[in-house]
Amino acid sequence: MVETTFYPLAGFVSFFVYFVVAIVLFGVFVRLYTWLTPHDEMELVLDNNTAAAVALSGALIGFALPLAGAITYSQTLLDCAIWGAIALVMQTLTFVVLRVALPRLPERIVRGDMAAAVLTAGVSIAIGLLNAASMTY
Repeated sequence: MVETTFYPLAGFVSFFVYFVVAIVLFGVFVRLYTWLTPHDEMELVLDNNTAAAVALSGALIGFALPLAGAITYSQTLLDCAIWGAIALVMQTLTFVVLRVALPRLPERIVRGDMAAAVLTAGVSIAIGLLNAASMTY
């Protein structure tokens, strides 16, 4: 009786460890992404800059998608961490490429240019989806 009562909790330790690794990777991504951008996203969001919120949200979702895939398809915790790091690099490079492709992207986001923000978010999410799909090999 006791065994069946606690059976649903048997995977809790694994859940917790993978979740902690995901949160750490997510935190590293946020720090790296905000370091790469010349503007302070959180300050802009707190100042009610919708464009900054949209661009940052797209980047976060774009990273969370492949990170979720890494958790789903990994065989081990190390495997998950490695694929999560690969996703982190790919999503960070996405912003670097966007910054080159879209003239004055940071300045446009600071000014509240929604077109630039929506495109940035959309590309980040699209790359995140491709990233996640590529991890299903």
